[in-house]
Amino acid sequence: MTPYVSIIIPVYNEEGNLGNLMGRLYPVMQGMAKPFEIIFADDGSRDRSLAMLTEMAATYPEVRVIEFNGNFGQHMAIMAAFEVSRGEIMITLDADLQNPPEEIPKLVAKVEKGHDVVGSIRQKRQDTFFRKTASLMVNIATRKMTGMKMSDYGCMLRAYHRNVVENINRCQEASTFIPALAQTFASSPSEVEVAHAERMEGESKYSLYKLLRLNFDLMTGFSVVPLQLFALFGILTALASVAFAIFLFIRRFIVGAEVEGVFTLFAILFFFIGITIFGIGIVGEYVGRIYQEVRRRPRYVVRKIHGAADER
Repeated sequence: MTPYVSIIIPVYNEEGNLGNLMGRLYPVMQGMAKPFEIIFADDGSRDRSLAMLTEMAATYPEVRVIEFNGNFGQHMAIMAAFEVSRGEIMITLDADLQNPPEEIPKLVAKVEKGHDVVGSIRQKRQDTFFRKTASLMVNIATRKMTGMKMSDYGCMLRAYHRNVVENINRCQEASTFIPALAQTFASSPSEVEVAHAERMEGESKYSLYKLLRLNFDLMTGFSVVPLQLFALFGILTALASVAFAIFLFIRRFIVGAEVEGVFTLFAILFFFIGITIFGIGIVGEYVGRIYQEVRRRPRYVVRKIHGAADER
């Protein structure tokens, strides 16, 4: 029977959560009384996650497991699952149980009302103050730069209609941010509020560097605003420097030659050098993305698909 709902879960070193996740998720899906499949994408786990997932695939006929040949990242794991999914509605869910599986029917109902992309907004987030503050700043900056109206970019509990996923599958970008990519194809996006829980086992796989890397991918992959802002700043700086040069020229005739202010000029010089280096970094981000695309290397390598008679 063709699944109606596909649950897609990227996994990386989550052996402490997988048992509880399946124990809560499976009854929820059975309670919906609709055909479903659960696709786990193991992103090169180094603990017992893959062994536990293959046992689930052998136990539950609805479960399939994509085994990666290494660690390619959360979004590539989801992309791989999208390509083998068969449902009319796709739900992405993290394996850490911070987003309760019990919220899934709420997202499915929203899609059935005619929305093709349904995002989620975490209520009473159980994260650290630093994590919540950084997330808020990123959300605001991303909305301004991309023009996309999403309240919570960091929550991966989301629903996608088959039409949107098929368009996503046509994209072959080396790096991407799936919620934003889906938003570009959505004709009727919506959002729902969902609960949020504290991580009980394991630790977050997103370090500060990975979060910064992901946000750079988000901003440079869906907007040229950083380049435009830097160009605008360059124009304003050039005008200011001309005005300052005119000021110094007039001052020389009024006051005469002087050596005061040398350190001030050095401070101004160092400031603009710093801005220039920052701008070169932004340009480098875009050049780096172009470099990744022109190499045309595989985005991920699937070693094996477990479940459903061990598809290959």
